[in-house]
Amino acid sequence: MIVSIRSILFQTAYWMTAAFYVIGALPLLLAPSRKPLMLWILGYTWTMRLWMRWIAGIRVRIAGKENIPNGPFIIAAKHQSWGDGFVMFSQIRDLAFVTGDHLEKFPLVGGVLRKMGAIVVDNCGGAYARARLIDDELKKAQSENRRILIYPEGHLAPAGQRYRYKKGVFHLYKAYGCPAVPVATNLGLRWPQQSWRLTPGEAVIEFLEPIAQGLDKETFMNRLEAAIETRSIELLGDERPVGVEIGALLPDPGKQTS
Repeated sequence: MIVSIRSILFQTAYWMTAAFYVIGALPLLLAPSRKPLMLWILGYTWTMRLWMRWIAGIRVRIAGKENIPNGPFIIAAKHQSWGDGFVMFSQIRDLAFVTGDHLEKFPLVGGVLRKMGAIVVDNCGGAYARARLIDDELKKAQSENRRILIYPEGHLAPAGQRYRYKKGVFHLYKAYGCPAVPVATNLGLRWPQQSWRLTPGEAVIEFLEPIAQGLDKETFMNRLEAAIETRSIELLGDERPVGVEIGALLPDPGKQTS
C-alpha cells in the first residue's frame, strides 16, 4: 500500500511539474538564444529528480563520470525508463538529443524541442531522414560543440531485456567525428518503462569507457552493444527479473508481425 501511495503522489507531481515547466518555457522561446530555455529545462530535470528521491524513494547513483570526455561526444545509452532522460539532462549541460518526430505531436512540445536544438528524425523518412539529419541538424550541433544523447534501441526496454540496436547510432558516430560513451543502467527496476508504479531503492546510471573514433560499423555496433548490455545486466544483481530470459532480444514494436 505504501508503494501505491508513493506512486500516486509521484505521478501527480510528475504531471503537474511537466505542465508547469512546459507553460513556463513558452516565453523563453522568444529569447535570442537557447540558454535561458536550457537553464529552465535543467531546473525541470532537477525538480523531477527531487520527486524521484523524496516522493518515490528512488536514489539515483551516477557512476563512471571519469569516463566523460572533454568537448563534444555522443552518449549512447540504455533506455529502460522515462526517468533516464531526467537523469541525463541533469548531468550534462546543453545536451542535444535524438528523438523521433512523435514528440512533436504533443501540444506545445514541438516549439520547445526546436528551440532546444533537438535532432528530430522523421520516423518514416528512412535514408532521406538520415541524410537530412547529417546535413542539417547534426552539422549545427557539431558547430556548437554540443554533446548528443541517443538511445540506440529506439524503445524503452524492460530491465534485463533488449531490442535490436539500430544502425543510426553508427551513422551519428561516423558523421560527428567524436567518441561515443556507452551508458548502462538498472533504473528500470525502480521505474519500469512508462509504468505508474515505482519501487523505492537505489538505481545506477553508469558512464562506461568511451569508444574512440575510426571503427567500422560491425566492430562499433558489436562493441557498443556488448558494453551496454553486459554492464546493464550486471547492475541488476540479485534483482534480475524472474521469468524472463536475461538479455533476450525483443521483437521491434514498430513492426507488424504476422
